Amino acid sequence: MAIEVLSEPVLVDPHNGLEDLLVNKRLRTPQSPESSFADDPLRMMRAARFIARFGLTPDAELVEAVEAMASRMEIVSAERIRDELSKLLSVPDCSEGLWFLSRTGLSDQFLPELNSMQLEQDPIHQHKDVLAHTIAVINNTDHEDVIVRLAALFHDVGKPKTRSFESGGVSFHHHEVVGARMTRARMTALRFSNEVIEDVTQLVYLHLRIHTYAMGWSDKAVRRYVRDAGPLLAQLNHLQRCDCTTRNKRRALALDRRMDELERRIVELREQEELDSIRPPLDGRQVMEHLRIAPSRAIGEALDYLLELRLDEGPIDEEEAFRLLDAWAETKGIVRGEA
Repeated sequence: MAIEVLSEPVLVDPHNGLEDLLVNKRLRTPQSPESSFADDPLRMMRAARFIARFGLTPDAELVEAVEAMASRMEIVSAERIRDELSKLLSVPDCSEGLWFLSRTGLSDQFLPELNSMQLEQDPIHQHKDVLAHTIAVINNTDHEDVIVRLAALFHDVGKPKTRSFESGGVSFHHHEVVGARMTRARMTALRFSNEVIEDVTQLVYLHLRIHTYAMGWSDKAVRRYVRDAGPLLAQLNHLQRCDCTTRNKRRALALDRRMDELERRIVELREQEELDSIRPPLDGRQVMEHLRIAPSRAIGEALDYLLELRLDEGPIDEEEAFRLLDAWAETKGIVRGEA
């Protein structure tokens, strides 16, 4: 399409693209799809984005060409694939675009983990397989936050490698740990920045944390949750809410209440103490000077011990911290003044 430069601008549309876009809701290429995709194979991924963004139905010839030419993606740089994937995930409802990547086999060329998630999960979920659940979770999340959308894409990627059948059911023990490793590897291959990789990997690793506190949110549990989430706290809470796609309304309501309770407890504890940057009550210099020891591994161990106490007990004043440090040093056989 083009605009002819006349006194009155006229849209030049020899291939009726506007009608396809607005009336027929049809996606096709101006020339043969084989020719278009041969010129730039990334156009096959771009087709997925257009399908999602504009609600288009791809022509059968286009689908057949993508299926036949998917392997051509090997000549496209990882950076261009990364950018196009991010654009697709930024579409409010990107589900049909993701299904297009899956069904044509296009995703197998740069994101093989997507189709590996087409496996059964437990019957309480609304969706029969992990991939359908994953796509639903992605759509639940804020499309303007690509970090959360990427985390939603990868959050259950570890399930295929951890699936086991127990007592007539399906389990995926530690899939968040395996999934975090897989996420890091795939995002590194796609040339995402280190910062984005770290954030997404951490969200994948933590996305089940809400379920470990079914018995209630003690002060200690809240502190550890906030410490582990760090600056990703709001995004982690959002992801965990969006991860609920169960058709069991009672279970969904229970999860919502648990998240509400957690967020209320965080607000309460923030009013009582410094919660967002929890540190040991002493620093390394104070530990060395008090114990009169040289820099060594013992300093780090002492700080780790004091941090654990801070997380368990809350704020500790300096005098109490030195007393606790002395008690710890005694258990370790550390004599003051001995390097």
